[in-house]
Amino acid sequence: MCLLAARPRPHYVERMTITRSLARIKSLPPPAPGQFGPQHTAIEVITPSEWEDADPFILLMDDRAHGRLNAGPHPHAGFETVSFLVDGAIPSENSGGEHLTPGDVEWTTTGSGIVHGPDKPIDGRFRMLQLWLTLPKADRWTEPDHQLVRRDDAPARQDDGAEVRLYSGASGPLRSTTRNRVPVTLVDIRLAPGASITQVLPASHNGFLYPLEGVVTVGPDALAVQQVGWLDRPATASGETELVIGNHGSEPARVLLYAGERQNTPIAWYGPFIGDTRQDIVRSIERYKSGTFVRV
Repeated sequence: MCLLAARPRPHYVERMTITRSLARIKSLPPPAPGQFGPQHTAIEVITPSEWEDADPFILLMDDRAHGRLNAGPHPHAGFETVSFLVDGAIPSENSGGEHLTPGDVEWTTTGSGIVHGPDKPIDGRFRMLQLWLTLPKADRWTEPDHQLVRRDDAPARQDDGAEVRLYSGASGPLRSTTRNRVPVTLVDIRLAPGASITQVLPASHNGFLYPLEGVVTVGPDALAVQQVGWLDRPATASGETELVIGNHGSEPARVLLYAGERQNTPIAWYGPFIGDTRQDIVRSIERYKSGTFVRV
């Protein structure tokens, strides 16, 4: 006869990892004539009309200059611009006459209002991605700020044919020092044929992939140049998820990953101004006309 009471077995809860997939793939048109002269072309990757699905991303323009760019000083308020230079060179803001070179990122918080842009036309050739990122409602009118992340200063890691360069957020053991108002992950990923990378993202983050070279895969879906692939939205907004990006082709691939915390609040938009209400837009226009915006 056993006098020892039966001990209950410990109960283990297995945490399931949520793997992200692509909810939708959008094919984009070829570059079209832009607004800054006959030698400027652009692709509208994201437009403000997509806000409900794109939150916290407002706009993404894929700009190309093939000579003279007639872009003069112009205002912005109520959001952040994140400019990623793919090719060429272009003058940098607040940098004492320096230029952006390929792989550099310029992060400008427009907040309460700035005026930026060259005082005269610039000549050259470049390709630049300019993202408009919303600000949290509480920080909408914060003081303007500027950050320049040089390619060579961005943390990088290599793993079995994959190279990851981090400009914001975290990737594996890497942590970026870029200041965020809205939490954002921005990663430049290069994949040799047969390589793959796993990127951890908060479940609450919305995001998209924009290929620059070759073809990448996420699960069964292939994503090519001139397409944008949007991540699915997990059933829960808590915890972490994994995104597996691969290259099953015979050529190298390169893709940018943008992911950020959804703000779940409506925005108002008019030209270069973002606000929470139409009244915010009117106030920004009045402040710009009164000369109170900061020239950068």
